[in-house]
Amino acid sequence: MDRKELSSITRGVQTIGGYLKSLPLSSGVYRMISDEDEVLYVGKAKALKSRVASYTHFEKLPDRLKRMVSMTSKMEFINTHTEADALILEANLIKKYKPRFNILLRDDKSFPHILLKQDHEFPQIIKHRGAKTISGQYFGPFPNAGDVNRVISLLQRAFLLRNCSDSYFKNRKRPCLQYHIKRCSAPCAGKIRVEEYAQQIKGAQDFMQGKSRAVQERLSAEMSRASEQMDYESAAFIRDRIAALTSIQAKHDMNSDIDDCDVIALTQSDGISCVQVFFYRSGQNLGNRSYFPRHDKNECVDAIFSAFIAQFYQNKPPPKNVIVNEAMQGKFLLEEALSINIVLPKRGKYKRAMDFALNNAQQALTRYLALSDTRLKMRTNIAGLFDMDETPRRIEVYDNSHISGTNMVGAMIVEGEEGFQKKSYRKFNIKQAGKGDDYAMMREVLSRRFKNGFEAENWPDLLLIDGGAGQLSACKEVLEELGILNQLTLVAIAKGADRNAGREKFFMLGREMFQLPMNDPALHYLQRLRDEAHRFAIGSHRARRAKAFTASPLDNISGIGAKRKKALLMHFGSAKAVQSASVDGLEKVDGVSKSLAKKIYDYFH
Repeated sequence: MDRKELSSITRGVQTIGGYLKSLPLSSGVYRMISDEDEVLYVGKAKALKSRVASYTHFEKLPDRLKRMVSMTSKMEFINTHTEADALILEANLIKKYKPRFNILLRDDKSFPHILLKQDHEFPQIIKHRGAKTISGQYFGPFPNAGDVNRVISLLQRAFLLRNCSDSYFKNRKRPCLQYHIKRCSAPCAGKIRVEEYAQQIKGAQDFMQGKSRAVQERLSAEMSRASEQMDYESAAFIRDRIAALTSIQAKHDMNSDIDDCDVIALTQSDGISCVQVFFYRSGQNLGNRSYFPRHDKNECVDAIFSAFIAQFYQNKPPPKNVIVNEAMQGKFLLEEALSINIVLPKRGKYKRAMDFALNNAQQALTRYLALSDTRLKMRTNIAGLFDMDETPRRIEVYDNSHISGTNMVGAMIVEGEEGFQKKSYRKFNIKQAGKGDDYAMMREVLSRRFKNGFEAENWPDLLLIDGGAGQLSACKEVLEELGILNQLTLVAIAKGADRNAGREKFFMLGREMFQLPMNDPALHYLQRLRDEAHRFAIGSHRARRAKAFTASPLDNISGIGAKRKKALLMHFGSAKAVQSASVDGLEKVDGVSKSLAKKIYDYFH
């Protein structure tokens, strides 16, 4: 251990020890913070003083915590009434700060539900995500939007429910296409009475609540009656409705005898964890999702499982029962904090459901590790191709998009060791570059990206630029000015003759232009990165262009909000008329003072 490391350790231990005199023996949450004000770790404690004191016994700490202590320059504390409160607060702060030394659930999106709205005499069926503030009946959660869309489509076929908005419904006089393709009963056009539609809604509710057999038996009886009366067209229609319900059952095992619960299985391999979550509601398996929480390779399963459950339910309501495959020391604390029952099944239906979930988790982890190995091999090939000393951990790819110099946008995408990091993507609205000057655009984008520096873990190893020798030279100038040219590898990738894929040309500083064979896997990998940057750049440009279509020059004047903007347009009739108005004329508008009228006039003149 060198003198610098010893000094950091001593400073960290002294910093932590300095807080002990003032800390209580009550529960709370603590944060460890670096010199750069980065939150390194968030922890909870039943007794803050005892827990924090454990970090001063440096020789007993694992290597991960030793690094954390050596980086700590200050701490912050929050006292709580109970340890359960501390658990909830800890999960909230971990989600907020994403500390590098915590176990972290990286995908924290809320799950979509199916909503049957109840604020209309002809209720609407829609997909809903977020807080349950709309009056109606919610079914879910579903693991992804695709499942919700598919089930809604099948429920429309089975029960002919409308999914149009209330405003659209109000303004319809004739049935829309949904009626003609037999996915809606057209209540907007009076094709069904309120009472009949209510029966359809009741059928959908019963089906989603697990009463599928009764619903299908009722439809089968209707089909038999229609057939006996030789109304074969109606019988065929009911048959198709039954088929739609059968399709949902086949996907979601709707005759399952599992009560409302989440089945959570964790498995590990090579220091990587996979957590598989299955959602069971009203006798239905609504689907599953895989998670790969970030944690140290030596972290124990107990800590990973406890942290996952606490963070997973931080922004979503849990069911009454949570079925797990591993025992946890913090079980009772989690049950108290989240108002749930955590069950480790030994036999019966829950054990069968857990075995099924665990098998899925093991398969998902195998696929994940295989993909990681492939990605690692590809990155190793890239390192050799571009003469890099080490395999790149973070790759940033840049592209620009515009039409004849208008609505110019620069885009940056990031690929990390686990694939595309979409939360790190950035777009840059070009402000200074001349119209259509691609070199100036690239200079502006890189200047804005790099001018404030980075935290170490966000430093790119490889920069890929969509362009040729000119773009490479422009980027070189920027990186030289910032003094970081030698700290990363810069590569420009240009489309070949006729812009055909496979004929790309590569440009690097100090090397002649080179190309790769069309069947080279490294070329396909680089094309995929370039194409993702191109997709993101075009999407950002289209969004900016669409916004520009509805923009008004009044939007750029400080002090002009939506209310004053509306008053000006109502008074003068158009933004062009506002532009031509005098100061006295502007003053006559409600809410426009003399000083604001002068500001508006000066802006246009």
